[in-house]
Formats: sequence, structure tokens, C-alpha cells
Amino acid sequence: MQWKIAAELPVAKNQSKSLGFAGPVAGIYQNKMIVAGGANFPDAMPWLGGKKKYYDDVFVYVKIRSRIVLQKKQFKLPATVAYAASCSTSKGIVYAGGENEQGISNKVFLLQLAQNASTLVVQNLPDLPVAVTNASMTVHGNSIYIAGGEKAEGVSDMFFSLDMDHIAEGWKQLPLIPKPVSHAVLVFQKSKDHESIFLIGGRRKNTNGISNLYSSAFEFNLTKNQWAEKKSLPYTLSAGTGMATGTHSILLFGGDKGETFHKVEMLIAAINAEKDELKKQQLVQQKNKLQMSHPGFCKEVLCYNIITDEWTVVDSIPFDTPVTTVAFKWGNEVLIPSGEIKAGVRSPYILSAKLNSDIK
Repeated sequence: MQWKIAAELPVAKNQSKSLGFAGPVAGIYQNKMIVAGGANFPDAMPWLGGKKKYYDDVFVYVKIRSRIVLQKKQFKLPATVAYAASCSTSKGIVYAGGENEQGISNKVFLLQLAQNASTLVVQNLPDLPVAVTNASMTVHGNSIYIAGGEKAEGVSDMFFSLDMDHIAEGWKQLPLIPKPVSHAVLVFQKSKDHESIFLIGGRRKNTNGISNLYSSAFEFNLTKNQWAEKKSLPYTLSAGTGMATGTHSILLFGGDKGETFHKVEMLIAAINAEKDELKKQQLVQQKNKLQMSHPGFCKEVLCYNIITDEWTVVDSIPFDTPVTTVAFKWGNEVLIPSGEIKAGVRSPYILSAKLNSDIK
């Protein structure tokens, strides 16, 4: 795959450089790319007391020859939001849940561009039955599917669908996913004899603050209406991006293997349990040092063949690899906009890669 930095997000007001966002809403509609919302730390890193800021800005990009160009006209979402589940549909870009300064949301919206992209049209869709952030979403035909996510308390094992042609019917509850999960990849792909949705990787934060990190993969057979476990990933992976390609493949782009993440969680738990103030400060310094020296995330591109049930490493991303964002096709290219590249650090770049015809 031929990777490049295809574009850069604009510099926000009162900022000297483009910071980028974690958890943006993003996708393609009418051959234009929308990148919206997200969160970052504009003043200081979180372990230095920096406060997370949520955004409602909407940026629209167009293709001019081989270049991806930002349109001058910009828009606003109905509210600030980050870490919503989002996907591109023929009717527009859908995003659901997420969070902002007020907490976790159950709201669902459809974004469309009208009048040659001079107007952003925002339509309310039925609320989710439960408020979730860091859930996973995919589309098949005119139906949207959403799985898991973090709730106000605990992690969800719920699985819902919404028929975009019959919106008044609302969200339909489907069989529970095999285990509660957030930060997973959800992808539709079909083989010759059936159509399925795949739920891959992710993690589950427990009440003690320590997460279970997953390498699992599950298939939901839309004909049989049931889940089945598939071959696990070669390592635990969460918050990465993925998409279907060809007739029987799923690509995963990077993700968090969780080594540093797990160590930080363990230190936070130790800090919370420690009564001695001096020892507590030593643990805090240890945690801060670990976060400051964060090595970044996995750069490997994994390919899953749904027929052979095998995982293969097919490529490596030559840039800082973002997590907590989305990947999608635009023509014959994969686009991965912004996202988090280290603890507290976002990428201002939109990465692109040309798909190799051998990956099918």
C-alpha cells in the first residue's frame, strides 16, 4: 500500500498549529469527505493538569485531481462530540452516542451536504436505547449496526440495528454480543453463501479500573441471526480502525496492543490505593514518565480472510499510526483522518493509502 499524508486539518482559533482530534466523526458523502467534532488537550497534557476540550467544527474536503483540498466554508455540529460511533451511508454520515462536557450521549444524527456543499443538513435519528461512547458502527445496505461501547457505568454488550428506510421503527435489539466491549472494530463483509458482521478486538474497563484487552474476533451471521467465535488476532488490539475490501477480506490498520495502556492503568490503581503521600507521589511521577515516553501505537496492517479464517500481516504504516478514529474508502484509497498517536497527542494529518489489488 502506498501511504502518504493526503491533507492536514486547519489550525483552530487561538492555536499556533493544528493539533488534530481524537474520536472525530468522519466519512464520505457525495464524493466529499467530512471530518467533524473530536477532542484534544489544547493547553497541556492530561497528566500535567490539561483539560480535555470537545469540538463541534465540521470540515469538508473535496478531491481536485489527485489532491484533497479543504473547502473554505465550514459548519457546526448540533453539539460538541467526540468518540461517537460513525459510518458513511448512501443517505449521509451517521454518528451515534459519544461524549462531551455534559457526559455520554444517546443521540443519533445524519449529516448531509446540500446545494453543492454550501449547506450542512443535520437530521435527528431515533435515540439509542442506551447512551454509549467508544461504541462501534458499520452499515449494510440501508441498515446501521452498532455494538458495545462504554456506558455511564460499565461496558455494553448490546447490539442494535436501525433500518434507514423505516426510521420510525427505531432501533431493533439484536442478539447480545459475546462479551461487553468498547473500542472494537465492526465491519460488514460477505462471502459467497452468507452475509456477516465481524466484531474484532477491543477492550473492557472493569470496576477496579483495570481493563481486559481482547484479541478475539466474532462473526454475526445475518441469515442465522447468531454469533460465532472466529480465529483470534495475533495480539490484543483496541481502538484501531478497519474496513472490508474485495470479496472476502477485512483490513485492520494499527491499534493499541495495550502494553503501555495496561501499565498506566495498574499504576493509577496503585495510586488510588496508596495511603502514604510520598509513595503516592512517586507512583504519580512513574505514571507521568510512562505516558510522556509513550511509544505510539501498532503500525501493522492485518488482513483477515473470512473464508480461510486466517490473519496475515500485509503492510506497515510508515507514519505515526492513529487510533480512536475511522478508516473508509474514497475511490481506490483508504483514508484515516486525525486520531490519537500517543497518550494525549493527536495527529493533524489525514493519511491515505492506495489499495493493492492483491488484497481481495
